[in-house]
Amino acid sequence: MTPLSSCLMLSALLFSVGFAGVLMRRNAILILIGIELMLNAANLNFIAFWRYGSAPEALTGVMFVIFSIGVAAAEAAVGLALIISIYRHRKTTQIDRINSMRG
Repeated sequence: MTPLSSCLMLSALLFSVGFAGVLMRRNAILILIGIELMLNAANLNFIAFWRYGSAPEALTGVMFVIFSIGVAAAEAAVGLALIISIYRHRKTTQIDRINSMRG
């Protein structure tokens, strides 16, 4: 296998594990961890295509990854703040038990 295809296979495996974690888990913190795994898989794709692309000296892949890491950090901060707020009011982080948004 070429290095690009092995990076893409690793990225697909990482994304699949994160996606399965988001779909199967009911704890809000574990769902956020699954989302972070999926974002890291996308970052791995950016770096792999940048490194094995036609112009690796352009640093476009690195810029995408830095932007994506910033977005992931903001998402984690906001997500954890929401989870802490919900836990203080509902005393649970289980998604099934939180029904205050239903009409």
